[in-house]
Amino acid sequence: METVTEDVTIGDRMAVSARPAGAGRWPGVVMLHEGYGINEVLRRQAQRLASAGYLVVAPDLLGDGQRYDALKSALESLTARQGTPFEVIAQSRTWVIDRRECNGKVGVIGFGLGGGYALAVAGSGFDAAAVNYAVIPEDAIELLRGSCPIVGSYGAKDRLSGGITKLAAALEEHQIDYDLKVYRRAGHSFLNDVPVGPVLLRPMMKIASVGPEPESAKHAWGRIESFFGRHLRG
Repeated sequence: METVTEDVTIGDRMAVSARPAGAGRWPGVVMLHEGYGINEVLRRQAQRLASAGYLVVAPDLLGDGQRYDALKSALESLTARQGTPFEVIAQSRTWVIDRRECNGKVGVIGFGLGGGYALAVAGSGFDAAAVNYAVIPEDAIELLRGSCPIVGSYGAKDRLSGGITKLAAALEEHQIDYDLKVYRRAGHSFLNDVPVGPVLLRPMMKIASVGPEPESAKHAWGRIESFFGRHLRG
């Protein structure tokens, strides 16, 4: 399916919008980036979902300023569960659901840092959430009270994968529909299609199994699209 991609402004933040080129009514998806911010990898991920028939908006959670300070602030906001990134996510949900092409359903998908935010807002008006290699908080049971259905993907070589048992227990506690999987060959950021991050650190990141794992990514994207299709197209 052909897509249209453009940069838009939501509040005072830049965002990437990707949508099917043809006429129709589509589910919306708010896409939340890794700690590296909006990059070409994220744009392709947005285009991928748009080509599957979704209205995607990916807001900048970091804003202007020094990258380290912006990332530190975003992590602090996630821990506190309040602040500008949460406002931006809420504005992005409103932006996409107000589009005349939207069918009234909106999901959220996040990667790493964005996965943590996706988990944190899963009970805030979204109809499905895709959480990818996010930190699972200790109070997951309380956090996920009233959550939407969740599909989660982790790499076994990523230490964060140990939290998936806690996530499953919380979802079971509240009888929330879920699909969680740990991929044996994958590590952190395995859904990326090329390595990202500081060039000088990439050899170390590769040793630490951080980065693309195409076979696992293909399967995970299939699960995400199937799960979203089940919960967002009704």
